[in-house]
Amino acid sequence: MTNLLVPLSDSHGGNRKNLWKIPFSNVVITRTRNYFLGRKWQAVDIQVASWFIFVHLLALFAPFTFTWEAFWIAFVGYIVTGMLGVTLSYHRLLSHHSLKLPKWLEYIFVYFGVLALQVISFYMQGDPIFWVSIHRYHHKYVDSDNDTHSPINGLWFSYAGWFFDNEYLVEKYQERNNVEDLKNQTFYIFIQKTYMCHLLGCGAVLYAWGGFTYVVWGMGVRIVWIYHLMSLINTIGHIWGKQAWNTGDLSKNNWWLGVLIFGEGWHNNHHAFEYSARHGLEWWQIDFTWYIIRFLEAVGLATNIKVPTEAQKHKKSFDTSYNPYK
Repeated sequence: MTNLLVPLSDSHGGNRKNLWKIPFSNVVITRTRNYFLGRKWQAVDIQVASWFIFVHLLALFAPFTFTWEAFWIAFVGYIVTGMLGVTLSYHRLLSHHSLKLPKWLEYIFVYFGVLALQVISFYMQGDPIFWVSIHRYHHKYVDSDNDTHSPINGLWFSYAGWFFDNEYLVEKYQERNNVEDLKNQTFYIFIQKTYMCHLLGCGAVLYAWGGFTYVVWGMGVRIVWIYHLMSLINTIGHIWGKQAWNTGDLSKNNWWLGVLIFGEGWHNNHHAFEYSARHGLEWWQIDFTWYIIRFLEAVGLATNIKVPTEAQKHKKSFDTSYNPYK
């Protein structure tokens, strides 16, 4: 397996002796950033941190407000906003154009993603334009110094630290000129400008429906669960697991992440064939999002579905004896 990480040079202000490897992995941390102390916190960083603290505190009320109705609100919300909203629409549809949906269905699924409430502040938001831009930059600069959330910056930074470091994001991606396809659509501009209204509206609907209990489970528990699962992709998905394909990066396949995050855990598969609507490429690799896409295709709603050809698999294979024509 190729390890693309290299020792720090003098220009980085460090040396080999200061490097350390994340246990049980091939990941060497070559960059570190001050997460909390020793750096200037911008207003946007404080807003994001405040939101994270708020939803986690809200989730702590879960044991005291448990009802089966509230549990199912959280679970169904996790499926709808996490799978249909984030993994299918934000990720496979918008970020990579892996398939096409009718615009009315695209917008419905994308709105589910808005309700996943990925990152909340007045300037750093989980709207489709922001989310897709960050993800496209991640693929363009994967596991390099310009990656948005590579573990070469440290385990915590790739997991959540980058959320609270707007200076880093502005420094790396000030222009955000990689989402012109979304900026040209009125729907996405509207969502971006009114993002906070959808957050407040979600909370208001849940409170009117089931009081504080539904807010705890429908927002607190659901959002915290989705946050941490998606953060695991950025960390574990680039640290521990198997590499089936020669991608030249640190991406790994993890079967249990594949199950928990609707197929997103087959991360090495995804980085090998980022255009593919199918992440679980083998029959035994569970990919719930792919099953939904296949259903949508069967009923005539999903078209232009992209999957890798045997020749494309051969090109990414570690096995030089791989013969797609056998």
